[in-house]
Amino acid sequence: MKSILCFGDSNTWGYSPVDGRRYNENERWPALLTSLLPLGCRIIEQGQPGRTTFFDDPAAGLVNGNDDLVPCLQKHQPDYIVLMLGTNDLKSSFAQSADDISRNTAKLVLKIQQHSTQNIQKAPAICLVAPPVIYEVGYFGQLFAGGAQKSKQFARYYALRANELGCEFFDAGSVVNSSSIDGIHWEADQHRKMADQISIKLKAMLLSCSHTGHNNE
Repeated sequence: MKSILCFGDSNTWGYSPVDGRRYNENERWPALLTSLLPLGCRIIEQGQPGRTTFFDDPAAGLVNGNDDLVPCLQKHQPDYIVLMLGTNDLKSSFAQSADDISRNTAKLVLKIQQHSTQNIQKAPAICLVAPPVIYEVGYFGQLFAGGAQKSKQFARYYALRANELGCEFFDAGSVVNSSSIDGIHWEADQHRKMADQISIKLKAMLLSCSHTGHNNE
């Protein structure tokens, strides 16, 4: 049994821009992976609305990935991790550039790698995912003022960080479009596209690790 941890924000959790509900298991992309990957793969969904990389936001419930990550690793000890964070770091109050945000996510990847080394565990194979471009519309438009332009640079910077860290990279923006309704979240058809394409990446990672006999060091 290979476990795959999907660690992210509301777009991993499955927030609907249409009505604010959580998409069900037949709609949100991490849950859809179960039927797309080989038998013996267990998907661990760890999406959290409002989650940033390192920043606490009282309005969003003080959620940041740095606080949540190690407890998740200790609890689940995953073989693979799909890490997609950074959209909430675009809030104007955090004053982060796209490069800054990519480096924030890189610190989380390093934390995963160091945690495994310190606990004498095989390092999980990591896929660093660049979130798609956002739009400054609706309720979130003011909160994310200036974020749309920054988000256009995500793919380039995240790819650089993945190369530096020796982990896999996936550009969610190559297959997914944020909704024009709120500019941040994904409509149901985009979750299906994400599941279809990230499953191809994960199958390649599974095959690579089976050939080498170990996960990324």
